Amino acid sequence: MENIKVVIWGFGAMGSGMAEMLLKKKGVEIVGICDRNEARVGKDMYEVLGIERGDNQPVIIANNIEDVLVEGAVDVALLATDSFTKGAFEKIKLVVQKKINVISTAEEMAYPQAQEPELAKEMNRLAKENGVSILGTGINPGFVLDLLILALTGTCEEVDYIKAARINDLAPFGRAVMEEQGVGLTVEEFEEGVKTGKVAGHVGFPESIRMVADGIGWNIDNIEQTREPITTNFERETKYAKVEAGNVAGCRQCGYGYVDGELKIDMEHPQQILPETEGVDTGDYIWIKGTPDINMQIKPEIPGGIGTIAMCINMIPHVINASAGLKTMLDLPVPRAIMGDMRDLIER
Repeated sequence: MENIKVVIWGFGAMGSGMAEMLLKKKGVEIVGICDRNEARVGKDMYEVLGIERGDNQPVIIANNIEDVLVEGAVDVALLATDSFTKGAFEKIKLVVQKKINVISTAEEMAYPQAQEPELAKEMNRLAKENGVSILGTGINPGFVLDLLILALTGTCEEVDYIKAARINDLAPFGRAVMEEQGVGLTVEEFEEGVKTGKVAGHVGFPESIRMVADGIGWNIDNIEQTREPITTNFERETKYAKVEAGNVAGCRQCGYGYVDGELKIDMEHPQQILPETEGVDTGDYIWIKGTPDINMQIKPEIPGGIGTIAMCINMIPHVINASAGLKTMLDLPVPRAIMGDMRDLIER
């Protein structure tokens, strides 16, 4: 059996991280990369990554996706360019019409029916029409504050209330995420950005809340969100952001899901760059009130960067095997690390 052939669209922090991980896996190869950054276009992927190419064929980074999407020669495209379903839709449509499966890191794509039901229906139609599948996934949404919660409820007879929190470090993420979180802004700029929509904060609470609710059979009638700036007393700097003392290092966001007017799902997600600068410990926490009660904590957090990358890579065989259509993490096998040959998981 030939190697699984992968194209990566977007070669920033997530896309380049996916390439590095794929190069360590068996039975899979990168056959094309598209990126709009002029500093990378025209260069060999191995040169950009700083990795010896050895006997491998060069993979030249293109700025036109049409140059790398070859129908019949690509099994799956990893799309690492957007956070919102509306932004990702036309790209996904283009890939699907080439009869290529898609895995997207766009947060809203983890459960697009939550906020974009019409686009979700259209993507499902397009995928079925072209015999491929579409999946949005990542560390969150896609795992910690939705799929992991649902897995834990599988041990319950009754569930009355769910609270979950993810306290994490934003440092591994790229500039797009920094802008969405308002990192580097003054408090006044942050608050204005929330009003105008420039500061989106965490993208994905409606998706996670809807996924959890649909998964256990709750009918959510209202979702509310709040966003507050997390300021720093010290200068902080990462590869993708620099924050002066007194400015915004991140965003504390909360999401609330109501059933018949009663709060049933309560989520908190304070995230900032380098939280250890001021003694903040990261972690993932889930509390389920029911029969039985369940309390889970993971300390420190599951790292967001490698977690998102791994989720996308490890779902490749399951997306290829899936029936045609728009899928969510509710529809596919449990994600797990693939330490053997990826081709062994393909159902031919």
